[in-house]
Amino acid sequence: MTNHFDTAAQDWDKNQLHILRTEAIAQLLLQKIKLNNTMRGLEFGSGTGLLSFALQAHLADITLMDSSVEMTNTTIVKVENAQLTHLHPIFFNLEQEDYQDATFDIIFSQMALHHVGDIDKIIKKFAALLPKGGHLAIADLYKEDGTFHDMEFHGHFGFHPDELAAILHKHNFTHVSHSECFVIEKNTPDGLKSYAVFLMTASK
Repeated sequence: MTNHFDTAAQDWDKNQLHILRTEAIAQLLLQKIKLNNTMRGLEFGSGTGLLSFALQAHLADITLMDSSVEMTNTTIVKVENAQLTHLHPIFFNLEQEDYQDATFDIIFSQMALHHVGDIDKIIKKFAALLPKGGHLAIADLYKEDGTFHDMEFHGHFGFHPDELAAILHKHNFTHVSHSECFVIEKNTPDGLKSYAVFLMTASK
C-alpha cells in the first residue's frame, strides 16, 4: 500500500475526483458533528491532507497522520506554503504502533479504513485516543465487488455499515449513524461502475 501512495503523492491533488469527494465528505461531516475552534482533530490516513484542509477553519489544531513517507512530505510542503501553523503532518503507522503524544476531540478519515488489515484493532486505538464526548467520522466505501482497485490490493472491499457499526458499539461508541455522501464512477475491465461512499459518525 505505502509504495503505491508514495508514487501517487505528487499528483494526488490534481485528480478532481479527490477534490469533489473531499468537499462532499466535509460538507456532510460539518452537518453531522458540531465542530468549534477549541477542538483538536486527528486525520487518520491523511494522505495529502485534503480533508484536514477542508476542515481546518473549524478546528484549533489538527494532526495529520499517514504511513506513507511521500504523502507526509507532500503535506508538509502544502502546510508550509499555506502558512497554517495549526496543521501538523506526521509520518506514523498507527496500525503497528501506539500513539501516546496526545488525545483528540475528533478523529476523521476518508478512504483510509479499507486499507487497514485489523479493523477491530484500529477502532480500539481510535477509542483510546478519544475522551468521553469525543467524535469519530469515517468516510469509506460501501461493500463492493472487488473491482474498485486497479492496483494489487490486500485490504477490504468496502464495508457493510451495520457490521462496521457493530465494531464501533463494541468499543463503546454511541450515536452511530451513516449516510451516503458521494458516488465514485470508474472505468473497469467490466465497464463503467459506480461505487458509493458513506460517512459514518459516532461519539464516545
